[in-house]
Amino acid sequence: MSRTPLRALAVALTTAVLGATLTAPAMAARPAPRITRAGLDPALVAGRGATVPFVEQEAENAFFTGEQIGPGREAYTLPAEASGRTAVRLHPRQYVEFTLTHAANALTLRYSIPDAPTGGGIRAPLDLTVNGKHKRTLTLTSEYAWLYGMYPFSNDPNVDPIPGWWKPEPDPVAKPFRPNHFYDEQRVLLDRTYRAGDRVRFAVPKHTNAAWTVIDVADFELVKAPNRQPPQSLDVRLFGADPTGRRDAAPAIDRTIATAKKLGWSVFIPPGTYQVNRHIVVDKVTVRGAGNWHTIIKGKVLPLAEPAPDKSIHSAPGFYGKYADAGGSTEVHLADFAIESDVRERIDTDQVNGVGGAIGGGSTIENLYLHRTKVGIWLDGPMDGLLIRNNIITDAIADGMNLHLGVSNVRATNNFVRNTGDDGLAMWSETNPGGLANHNNVYDHNTVQTPVLANNIAIYGGRDNAVTDNLVADPIREGSTLHAGSRFNSTPFEGKLTFARNTTVRGGPRDLNWNIGLGAIWLYALQSTMSADLQITDSSFLDSTYNAVMFVVDWPVKDTYAINNVAVRNIKVDGTGTSVVNARVGGSASFENVDARNVGAPFVNNCGTFQFDGTPEFDVQLLTGNDGNWYGATWCEDRPAVVPPPPPSAWN
Repeated sequence: MSRTPLRALAVALTTAVLGATLTAPAMAARPAPRITRAGLDPALVAGRGATVPFVEQEAENAFFTGEQIGPGREAYTLPAEASGRTAVRLHPRQYVEFTLTHAANALTLRYSIPDAPTGGGIRAPLDLTVNGKHKRTLTLTSEYAWLYGMYPFSNDPNVDPIPGWWKPEPDPVAKPFRPNHFYDEQRVLLDRTYRAGDRVRFAVPKHTNAAWTVIDVADFELVKAPNRQPPQSLDVRLFGADPTGRRDAAPAIDRTIATAKKLGWSVFIPPGTYQVNRHIVVDKVTVRGAGNWHTIIKGKVLPLAEPAPDKSIHSAPGFYGKYADAGGSTEVHLADFAIESDVRERIDTDQVNGVGGAIGGGSTIENLYLHRTKVGIWLDGPMDGLLIRNNIITDAIADGMNLHLGVSNVRATNNFVRNTGDDGLAMWSETNPGGLANHNNVYDHNTVQTPVLANNIAIYGGRDNAVTDNLVADPIREGSTLHAGSRFNSTPFEGKLTFARNTTVRGGPRDLNWNIGLGAIWLYALQSTMSADLQITDSSFLDSTYNAVMFVVDWPVKDTYAINNVAVRNIKVDGTGTSVVNARVGGSASFENVDARNVGAPFVNNCGTFQFDGTPEFDVQLLTGNDGNWYGATWCEDRPAVVPPPPPSAWN
């Protein structure tokens, strides 16, 4: 294989990913500070998503001396992966300055710096000052970013496409091929609490090895003092755990758990950094930290001498229940600590997730910060009964959370997920010999932003599951904001599947393999007909790149599988690049009280199964109350022109 010269590769990498739309230098007047949620005025998304302890400020809304990149939505570019599809690029001696809107003593910075020419990442400095004082230098890294090629991806910018029937994109193939997963984030505890009105500046120093630094968003937070040790708990330090991170703490944590279970007590991990490079197995025990800013479980991905029974070839820090075939774990309570992992490549056989195994029976997972894992929380059933709440999952190389294989009665609520390498939140009801389907699970009041691959929230088969009150924004490729799919060998959809009171933002991207636009919510009948009671209600679809609602089947099975029994009701659509509805399958759906505006094409694009016999094979049933100039259900255009809508606004 020929090797691209390193200098040429670096130039190509920079040109390709920064995007073509660079604005002039920043405005002369200092803008008023703006809080956003998913890059929008919070009033537009009120009541949806997670209630988080931080306030979000976008770099493009701050005062800066660099250049704005974006807005842009084409995959493999930095604007597309940015929160709100826009960010700020800095060169040496340039800066972004945020003005605090609330008191804060901590922040999380989302940023990107270039890869090394041959892959593997670099480190670069960034100066942080408050009110021109209290200078400290952060060390940024791209060691956990920059993937290339096709699934399961590579760290090599010179990788070639994998031969197959998918049309490579871009075509003709350019190097680096499909760069993605550009961003990372860093948490910073400040030296003291600062007040509203104080100015926090991030400046690139004169001497840096990064050709550019992109600042996307800063989250400012007032972190509480560490939690005190609870009564009837055992401190892991008493059993030899080193809070400095220099010595392996895993054996001491194991000893603490064993003793606590005998006493009927809980385990406390006080403030500090604890080195853990493998799974901590938990069952019938509570493990609590001093708060996820204060108690850090930090470790490395290490090669195993031989593959483990679970097929892993590496170990990494994680808290795992017993696997289902060993009986699973019950009465597990994990809370108030962070896991800082070290996952830099995707190996699907590796169990290098933050939380894993089978954890049910009245268990809880709450107030965790899970960073740089393969998957934040991946649970393999059968298992029943779990509450997952108030967690932050960022920079995962695969899913944020996945409920897999006969999982039931799980509620995941008030979680914040950003920058996953696959689905943000997924329920995967994979077919199994026992015939157990995922059932009675709920994803509600979660915020999921910028999944690089796949969907913000995806449901694959199962029965009687629900997706409610979520805020989902900015999917990049091969997926969208909300999805239900008969695929990945899932069990058929049965009972009722509910999507209610959700808000999607800038969903419906272009699928680069099909070369068509997806819906902000899309239903996909690939392996079976979808005929469960599927309800899409009381939701808002804002600024969809292509369609709001899409029904689709794959070409080889277009005359075999259908989508039926779908009710779309009480929906507001504010902005679509093309149609409100795109039907590319046989079947039916009803639409009632669907209000739409700023729509770029005829409201219904109904190509059915492409028989073109004069009657579309998908029955679009327009009931009462559909406002905004609905008309015609027989128009069909394979790839209609996109008319970008204006930004969403308040609905009168």
